[in-house]
Amino acid sequence: MFTFIKKYLSDNVALPLFEKKKINKGLKINLNSFGNLNKKKIFYVIRRSPGAGLFSNLIYVLNHLKIASRHNFIPFVDMQNFFTIYNEINKVDKTLNSWEYYFKQVSNHSIDEIFKSKKVIITNNTFYKDFSHKISNREYRKLASKFIKINKKFIIYANKFINNNFKKKTLGIHYRGTSYKTSANHPFPTTKKQTLKYCEILIKKYDYKKIFLCTEDKYIFEELNKKFKKKICFLKNSYRSYHDDAFKKYQRKNHRYNLGKEILIETLILSKCQGFLHAKTNVSEFVKFLDKKKKIKYFYLDNGTNSSNEFIAKWLWYYKNIFPSFLGGFK
Repeated sequence: MFTFIKKYLSDNVALPLFEKKKINKGLKINLNSFGNLNKKKIFYVIRRSPGAGLFSNLIYVLNHLKIASRHNFIPFVDMQNFFTIYNEINKVDKTLNSWEYYFKQVSNHSIDEIFKSKKVIITNNTFYKDFSHKISNREYRKLASKFIKINKKFIIYANKFINNNFKKKTLGIHYRGTSYKTSANHPFPTTKKQTLKYCEILIKKYDYKKIFLCTEDKYIFEELNKKFKKKICFLKNSYRSYHDDAFKKYQRKNHRYNLGKEILIETLILSKCQGFLHAKTNVSEFVKFLDKKKKIKYFYLDNGTNSSNEFIAKWLWYYKNIFPSFLGGFK
């Protein structure tokens, strides 16, 4: 009975491919001493394990960079000793640190040097109440300009795609389905009917000639392709599924690395669209973060929020999708 409840009636959280190894038996959350190097420096090791989506991790890191800057600590993002859901067993681009798959390290010090140093603060694993999810403002952009550098190969790839496909006015769509249909306290995805209708209205009203589609949900991917076949473009190799299984199956080489790579490139592309149709996600927040000059017209897919009860949340979207609005269904 317990196994059934855990599998079918509760949230399925994505987990790393392997268990965390101990870097030091006497590890403390606050100040540690691992050796005698750099006696006058204080290192601030940012950890998040197992973490969440790529941009959730980025927002978490930015909030800790704010703390490090305030106290003149030297920051370092350690997603090598503290595994995330994106970590691969073998090195990717010569590193085991999954942060460095996608971004440059936030300081010039090496992980080996830091763990031989006299004063090392290792953060705990908490997203504090005073941490902000909203990073599309001057304060966080200033922090990012100093510390956050996206690996150039992803920017080059995104720009090449944009140059080849965005010849006309483009509507970007980020549709978050699969796990969002059953996640407690998360925004409800729109239904197939709602999504198609909203797209038709926007295309007609604002004269969008092209659509760039970013979604992990194969149902909506197929429906939008069927409806807007001549207008639509997308990354061909991005992972899509009918189920919430992106982190449960391992179907290709470096699958988890590729999941992060794909959403990063797709978000860079979305930030160059003239219009953006989206739900409330960390992807949409990062698009706004990149849109410094506020050139994009935003359209919010608001379908309400799922129950905070994880057992009810597992089924509520499906109920609301079937029943009419006067019985609690979607409008």
